[in-house]
Amino acid sequence: GRPPEVGGDLVSMLFRISIPGEGPHGGPNPDPVYGDQLSGNAILSAQAEGRAILDYFEIAGAYPDGAPYSLLMPEYRIDDWNYGEPASSLMTSPRVAPPMIGMGLLEAIPEADILARADAEDGDGDGISGRANYVYDKRADAERLGRFGWKANQPSVEQQVAGAFAGDIGITSSLFPGNPFSEAEGLDSLPDGGRPEIEDPALADVVGYSRVLAVPARRNWEDAGVQRGSLEFDQVGCSACHVREQRTSPAALPAALADQRIHPYTDLLLHDMGDSLADGRPDFLAGGKEWRTPPLWGIGLVEAVNGHTRFLHDGRARSIEEAVLWHAGEGAAARERFQALSSPDRQALISFLKSL
Repeated sequence: GRPPEVGGDLVSMLFRISIPGEGPHGGPNPDPVYGDQLSGNAILSAQAEGRAILDYFEIAGAYPDGAPYSLLMPEYRIDDWNYGEPASSLMTSPRVAPPMIGMGLLEAIPEADILARADAEDGDGDGISGRANYVYDKRADAERLGRFGWKANQPSVEQQVAGAFAGDIGITSSLFPGNPFSEAEGLDSLPDGGRPEIEDPALADVVGYSRVLAVPARRNWEDAGVQRGSLEFDQVGCSACHVREQRTSPAALPAALADQRIHPYTDLLLHDMGDSLADGRPDFLAGGKEWRTPPLWGIGLVEAVNGHTRFLHDGRARSIEEAVLWHAGEGAAARERFQALSSPDRQALISFLKSL
């Protein structure tokens, strides 16, 4: 069956777009008219670039023990292009905004520690071949390790924040001084908020806040079911990519982030997650099937904070359980072991994840 269309009131979503080929500094190649992100809203005297429409198809499945489940396969399109047709080869990728907690701590993990876990050729034969994404750092004018975003396409908290200001709401900064529209759209006469629209001190304040936004404490961690689920998490193989523990650099700034033992449940590396989750849109070194391992800390509070339980890059998973069931590619073996668990053990593992 086809469920009703899911609107923006349920999940805040943006659409990344590009065309084949290598863009500036090795990144995505922007569409000549619409750039690399669809602007679904506009200020007065302008029109939105287009209208994204998202539908879902239900896919029925069952565990080996006969318990049923269902998944939602998304189908999306963009209509009402208001500035002419995009390139016929346009690639699109819907994205749900990832949580912002703990970003400064992730930035403070030494690069060498992240790269030590990379195994691009699967040299140890465990089926897990995490890769690093190297992206353009505008502040350093150099290539650096990517850490943030669904495909690890941003190297720092500052660039992640400034990029969101520019791409999501059209606010220019010293890091992204250009307006997010093309000459073909003919919008140069629109009013602006100055050049740049957010000045460096204000940008630094937002970056500083984003860098120290704290990770919430765990709940129910002493519960017997949660502790059993923690063991299943390792035995199923989730922790091969969702690495439990990391250590921040002793030299990290601000000093409050330095030399901490943290539990983000991520390796910050790219992994091939199979055809079903693929968006087919490269991003620097990240291929169309690759996604950065999302941190799991705070995942149990998504509903309380966001008012929904949508997970994965495009929000297709209605629950943590469905997110696990969508794992394929390098995550297929862990998913199959999860499916083979007894119902109580599956629920224990989910209870553990909800405690994070």
